[in-house]
Amino acid sequence: MYNPKAFAAYDLPQLQQMMNDCRLAVLITQGERGLQASHLPLLLDTQQGPNGSLYGHMARSNPQWQDLEAGAEALVVFAGADAYISPDFYPSKAEHGKVVPTWNYLAVHAYGSAEVFSDAHRLRNLVSALTDRHEAGRAQPWKVDDAPPEYIDSMLKAIVGFALPIRRLEGKRKLSQNRSPADVAGVRSGLAASLDPQDQRLARLMPAPSSPAPSNKE
Repeated sequence: MYNPKAFAAYDLPQLQQMMNDCRLAVLITQGERGLQASHLPLLLDTQQGPNGSLYGHMARSNPQWQDLEAGAEALVVFAGADAYISPDFYPSKAEHGKVVPTWNYLAVHAYGSAEVFSDAHRLRNLVSALTDRHEAGRAQPWKVDDAPPEYIDSMLKAIVGFALPIRRLEGKRKLSQNRSPADVAGVRSGLAASLDPQDQRLARLMPAPSSPAPSNKE
């Protein structure tokens, strides 16, 4: 992705946290059928490999798993919170008017090649782990064991799992770091006053005002 130095994120624990914060990722491959993309919940094992490994599953009827099985490189996109940035947020608007709208956002791109598997025991463990993660916090969390065994067995036959060691990571935290300290403070205040939870979240993530060299490149 286009990633100016001011916005590039390199800290591995921070990148892994950004991935964990994203509940639904996009898996993209290029194969015999051209570009394919699937929206999938994934698990990240931060201890497996230098950058961690991703685990997920898709419907057996989804042909994209065949790209993975054939060794195609995969790109997994994790999109974090995002917000529209109005020129009205910038104090510099009143000074010279040379401001335009932009968008602030968090994103991580993970690259690698995956191992595909259909082993029922391994698939059940994966589905159980995904379920436990997303049921956490509910008063009465649903468990895979709550469903009839024969039904779960039939469902497992209809999916394919994959393990994707992350070979390369790219992170971007576009949080107005290229603006003046006054403009950064203005963006933070503008987002904090919004009724949108994503805007408020980005306001909390905004960097402390410093003295970067202003740049109009977005």
